Amino acid sequence: MFVVGLTGGIGSGKTAASDHFAQLGIEIIDADIASRVVVEPGTPALKQIADHFGADILLSDQSLDRASLRQKIFANPEDKQWLENLLHPLIAEEIFRSINQVASPYALFVSPLLIESGQDIICDRLLVIDVPESVQLERTIKRDSNDAEQVQRIMASQASREQRLTKATDVIENTAGIEHLQQQVETLHQQFLLLAAAKTKSNEQ
Repeated sequence: MFVVGLTGGIGSGKTAASDHFAQLGIEIIDADIASRVVVEPGTPALKQIADHFGADILLSDQSLDRASLRQKIFANPEDKQWLENLLHPLIAEEIFRSINQVASPYALFVSPLLIESGQDIICDRLLVIDVPESVQLERTIKRDSNDAEQVQRIMASQASREQRLTKATDVIENTAGIEHLQQQVETLHQQFLLLAAAKTKSNEQ
């Protein structure tokens, strides 16, 4: 399977881009969804998280209180490391399982931490949705009603803009509106179809 990784900082427009790829018939593998699947009620990982952080990390329906967990791990780097060591292998398994079920010409693997987690190793191409950091900050405050300090902490926990652009094989610049974004998606989609077909042909030889 030809895999295109899609990433970008918080507020960059990853969802708008992946939504348009989906409209073009491409199946989306979302790391955020995979990260939810592995901690659904009843899973061993959720029990370990509750044992580590305390039962109050669960909501009344026994699902994970993600907002509370986010606050705890941003306040304590050791807790963040512990959680990553637990979840990253499980999330990787779920991602591979999902990719193996893709029926479209290529898979679009969307992850906000694609580079930071090393998940880019499974990608044939790495597409970065790029905006200036000031735009990230402004958009995220408006979208999530978070204060600037919290958004800046999230941004600091992600790869820098320079790190993402250094790794990128393809870049979509997303400051000129949704139509411009979609035009760039459509151009890249045609390129990815050709590259995916070439990989399939090579594998068959």
